[in-house]
Amino acid sequence: MSPGDEHDSFGGVGGSGQTRTRLPEGSGGDAYGGTRRPARSSRSLITVVGVVVLLVAAIAFANRGGGDPTDAAGSSTDTPGTTAPTAATGVRPVTGKNGRIPTGYPQDEQGAQSAATNFAVALGSVGMFQDATREEIVRATHDPAVADDLVARLDTSYSAGFLSGIGLDANGAAPAGLTFVSRTVPVGAKVRAATSTSATVDVWCTGLVGLAGTGSTKPVTSTWFTLTQKLTWVDGDWRITSSSQSEGPTPVNGDNRASVADDIAEAVEGYGGFTYAR
Repeated sequence: MSPGDEHDSFGGVGGSGQTRTRLPEGSGGDAYGGTRRPARSSRSLITVVGVVVLLVAAIAFANRGGGDPTDAAGSSTDTPGTTAPTAATGVRPVTGKNGRIPTGYPQDEQGAQSAATNFAVALGSVGMFQDATREEIVRATHDPAVADDLVARLDTSYSAGFLSGIGLDANGAAPAGLTFVSRTVPVGAKVRAATSTSATVDVWCTGLVGLAGTGSTKPVTSTWFTLTQKLTWVDGDWRITSSSQSEGPTPVNGDNRASVADDIAEAVEGYGGFTYAR
């Protein structure tokens, strides 16, 4: 989402911990930018997911609850073919998780980049379109000072009418025979500013969103955007206090032939996502 498309900051939320995000259409504000909406301009449902990505800033499982202290990256015993996150690599990979979101980042610029990148992935996921998992994601990624208001806003925004408009039922489920795709794939990250307790991190991403499968009228499309997250060090880890989204940088489209819907559905179901750390 572009800076001018952000919602007003939540009022009365602890100190400077204000969260500015774009909500899906119908919420009284512009639609996001992380994923796109069907039948919209360049910022369609992917934009929505982006928004989701951005918007989704809260702390998982009510103040870091839910989820055992096992490695967020999963283990070698994960069943092949499942979509469990792939083991993280990097100088200092995280070893904990809050639900399915990696946690325990180093209190330095490298840790802030890892946190912002993993948060982008979580906020652009399918879970953002379902009430229970959306709240978990928000609470797992945001400062508790802004999480409650954000959860409430998102619950209102992701109404049955909005979900129906992107081809999902009231519970965020895709029609029989179709697979709903919503993924954010970070390409890179950089720190714009940092102190020992705060950081502003840009995450350059590409996103996928749509319904895959035979007969889909809302095919999976891609978009490019940059998420800017303001992070704070709270309760021993990095958390989002506010975020914004802008379009691009967008590369020139290549000559790749678009795959058929079933191939996209099989790829999404067969290829797991990544845990990012550097």
